[in-house]
Amino acid sequence: MLTPTLKKNDKLANLVVGSVSVIVFVAVVALKNIELGAQPGFDIHIFARINAVINTIVSLLLIGGLMAVRARRFVLHKRIMLAAIICSVLFLLSYICHHLLAGDTKFGGVGLIRPVYFFILITHIILAAIILPFILFTSYRALIGEWQTHRKLAKLTWPIWFYVSVTGVIVYIMISPYYS
Repeated sequence: MLTPTLKKNDKLANLVVGSVSVIVFVAVVALKNIELGAQPGFDIHIFARINAVINTIVSLLLIGGLMAVRARRFVLHKRIMLAAIICSVLFLLSYICHHLLAGDTKFGGVGLIRPVYFFILITHIILAAIILPFILFTSYRALIGEWQTHRKLAKLTWPIWFYVSVTGVIVYIMISPYYS
């Protein structure tokens, strides 16, 4: 196992994880009511494409992180998972930029594809809304060297984070024809 990177301070960790999670949640929810309407002089949906690429990278990193930990390559696992977190932060910034500039896009599909799209979208949104504190607490437990708790949390966190990243790409592919 690795040497802990942080000194245990659950009170501070709870405060940081809770604050960051609430701030991000409120910011994303607020995007529903805010649209800048600015014309930046480039295709604003480039951010949506960037989001899909970042989500793809996160999905691949999550698979790589899982493979590394199963191979007991803990340093590699740590680096991969930190890269996944950094990519997720970049995704969030790009997501906010896209929604501030483009607002919401209505899905135009008809027939059976419509309920399929909304099932994927709704499950994606719900799980995306709850995954952040799990990611942060899972990471914190690893950084302080509480490996058993980290592993237990990771068994719940990893599949949800992976689902959110993969369905983010699927949602992009399904809605991108309707960008105006």
